[in-house]
Amino acid sequence: MSVQEDLARTQANPIRGTIRGVGLGPGDPELMSVRADRLLRSARHVAYFRKAGRAGQARSIVEGMLPEGVVEIAMEYPVTTEIPLDDPRYNEILSEFYAECTARLKALSDAGHDVLVLAEGDPFFYGSFMHLYTRLTGLVPLEIVPAITGMSAAWAATGAPITWGDDILSTLMGTLSEEVLAEQMRNADALVVMKIGRNIDKVRRALRLAGRYEDAWLVEYAAMPNQTVQRLAEAEGRVTPYFSIVIVHGQGRRP
Repeated sequence: MSVQEDLARTQANPIRGTIRGVGLGPGDPELMSVRADRLLRSARHVAYFRKAGRAGQARSIVEGMLPEGVVEIAMEYPVTTEIPLDDPRYNEILSEFYAECTARLKALSDAGHDVLVLAEGDPFFYGSFMHLYTRLTGLVPLEIVPAITGMSAAWAATGAPITWGDDILSTLMGTLSEEVLAEQMRNADALVVMKIGRNIDKVRRALRLAGRYEDAWLVEYAAMPNQTVQRLAEAEGRVTPYFSIVIVHGQGRRP
């Protein structure tokens, strides 16, 4: 049954459905919350983001968990890395895309349907769901199902604590300028650098400028079947995937 047919059948339902942002955790279904698991196995409508032509990481995580007959709503990004982030068209295109996704979800809610919006990691931590949440706030019932973040899985994979005592932890995006990255890397005791991918060379330079390069670890696909963990210095020349995180551990106060 299509979304349009399903909506037509329930057009008269005055009770609005709830839109839930469901955190899936870092990638291993066993690290998902009990609540998320329960909601997924009884879902009627599930929405998720993906790149055109791809299954989507969020959808892949829940493979085998969704009930038969669930209505899937794939929200395909119109642009990912084809346009630079500082190009005005980037925000314009994505803003229109999120507005369209918001309208689809609101229509389902208005028809009385609950919808689970799948979110990799935690829904409120650098995720696409946040752009829907702010647009839907005040229009439909909303709930958040929090989850383990990808960075938690990454530092766990290194086998060492990320912070001690009074350590200051900074979470940085590889999309920042080299100068900003280096400055923040100098000022923090422990570091998590996300959105690596094509920014890896810039991140390397910033770590060297900050004197932190030799202490950095590279974790790819944390908590996923193809996870790899190694010192960043041992991965020179390596092309890093999008799902990569650089970790620098704090060495602060301890008994």
